[in-house]
Amino acid sequence: MNLAVILPSRNEPATISAVAAAVGSALDSARAVIVHADSSDTPDTAKHFAATVTRAAKLSLTHLVRGKGAQILAAARRPEVARAEAVLIADTDTRNPDPAVYRALLDSVRAGAALAIADYPRHWDEANLTNHLARPLIAAITGHDVPQPLAGDLAVSHETMTAALRAVETLPTELPGCVDGYGIDVFLLLTAARLGPVASVRLEKPKLHAGSFPHLPAIYHQAVPVLLHLTAAWSPPPAPRGLGPALYRVADRELDPARHQAMLTTLYDLTGPPGGYDERSWPLPAADAWHAVNSGTPAPDAARQLWPHYTRRVLDWLTSGQHATTRQRAQVLAAAHAHLHTAVLTPAGAP
Repeated sequence: MNLAVILPSRNEPATISAVAAAVGSALDSARAVIVHADSSDTPDTAKHFAATVTRAAKLSLTHLVRGKGAQILAAARRPEVARAEAVLIADTDTRNPDPAVYRALLDSVRAGAALAIADYPRHWDEANLTNHLARPLIAAITGHDVPQPLAGDLAVSHETMTAALRAVETLPTELPGCVDGYGIDVFLLLTAARLGPVASVRLEKPKLHAGSFPHLPAIYHQAVPVLLHLTAAWSPPPAPRGLGPALYRVADRELDPARHQAMLTTLYDLTGPPGGYDERSWPLPAADAWHAVNSGTPAPDAARQLWPHYTRRVLDWLTSGQHATTRQRAQVLAAAHAHLHTAVLTPAGAP
């Protein structure tokens, strides 16, 4: 089987070599290719990649337009990747890359999955976009409960990548910029979900990588419009009967008090002055945003209207979560997960 790997990066000279070596070990094939899609400010990251020895062939794409999605799509259009039967995409800021993880993702696609994505436990203060919005909304609308839908480590089939390259050309004019950024992950996932099985590869330890909280506004305003637009084309399935609550794995850890306070201060600033966001408790505003897009509101507009509700939800979570047990945190997330499914099944405007 012809395999390809895409490594999008920006200013990651300290970790790129270990990631490239790990994916090279997972491939263990001279027929495979590893494509480094780089938009770094200096040549250091590209130099470290070039110096890494792998059995697979290597291709360096440098000076690319900045944006995770733009870099991935630029690599995907290369003939070396376009003809691959499975394509692995791996985060290059990972500090503990494991060849077994990358191999398992590729094996899942070999076995017939349209997409396979890593499922690792996240610390309770992380993955806020995943836990509060992306996972429960995708599960409610599509019926695919993917624990880590925004994980940066995934593999896609040839059919999925081909469909994604076609689909990106037909997006409304306001969305290609989102897919060129952090919206690429949910774009690939929801494209794959229409084609075949979506597999989660369960891991038992949290991934060590750069925190996403400093980039929360950019991630939100690029990923959420794509999420709302693509899910609006689905009809939500009936609420499942006889199933237990969704399992959320929320790894415990103590936050440094200064860091915790800095996060809360940032969220206060992002949320803005009070006004309207507390009229409907979470997750009802998320369901309202989805219904709005279904009724013709452009997805970026609905995402902007949802933003203060979302940041208030994260602020409340980080405030109360520091005093909760691991079990209590998981229960809160599971309850909101179920509530959102009920809310999207309720017609827009209903009480």
